[in-house]
Amino acid sequence: MSGRRAWVALVVAALFILAWEAGGGDLWVARAVGAADGFPGRGQWVFRDLLHDDARWLSGFALAAWALWAAGRGERAVGPSRSERWRAWGLAVTLLLLVPAVKRLSLASCPWDLALFGGTAQYLSHWTLWWPGSGDGGPGHCFPAGHATSAFAFLPGVWLWWRHDRRKAVAWGGAVLVAGVLVSLAQTVRGAHFVSHNLWTAWLCWAACAGLAPRLVAAGPQVLGHDTQWRHARAVPQTIDRT
Repeated sequence: MSGRRAWVALVVAALFILAWEAGGGDLWVARAVGAADGFPGRGQWVFRDLLHDDARWLSGFALAAWALWAAGRGERAVGPSRSERWRAWGLAVTLLLLVPAVKRLSLASCPWDLALFGGTAQYLSHWTLWWPGSGDGGPGHCFPAGHATSAFAFLPGVWLWWRHDRRKAVAWGGAVLVAGVLVSLAQTVRGAHFVSHNLWTAWLCWAACAGLAPRLVAAGPQVLGHDTQWRHARAVPQTIDRT
């Protein structure tokens, strides 16, 4: 995947999210799905259980399945090598840990904590709620969205397959996008996050992939290790000089 294209997409996406925030898109959606006494979707089974609790378990199973695939031999002339699979998996795990860690540093509260929806916090831009002494009167620790990483943390798989099989890379990315939209929608309807919280989580995961994944999974054999050299050696037909 072209690094330049990935970074251009990141810049365009960041400008879109900032414009969304500046235009009041977060509050507009929150008011559409919430009310003065809270969010009706907060306790609904499809959003609370299926797309939150169950989705988190499914993400864990998918990560475990990826680890089993990475640990297997699977050394073929076409497809990611073992070292590539492990490194992409490691990046996914890093994202699953990093984004929630960043979230713990933020003092921005969730929509369901705002006075507008029956809570006590004031609505303030999450960009102003990082410094000691700042706060919105609520519990904070809500930006960026942590649950969205259960889907978007799997974006390294796109880079993993891009150099080997672009159809599989696109299919992987499509699956991640659908899953990410579903879990993000659930958290928005429940009042757990603003739309921008989920968008920035997707942006952070994509930025990490654009910056790190090419160095982890798309380097040459001399970087990826012996197993890649062995795989490429098998893929190159041997020419016999009969003269």
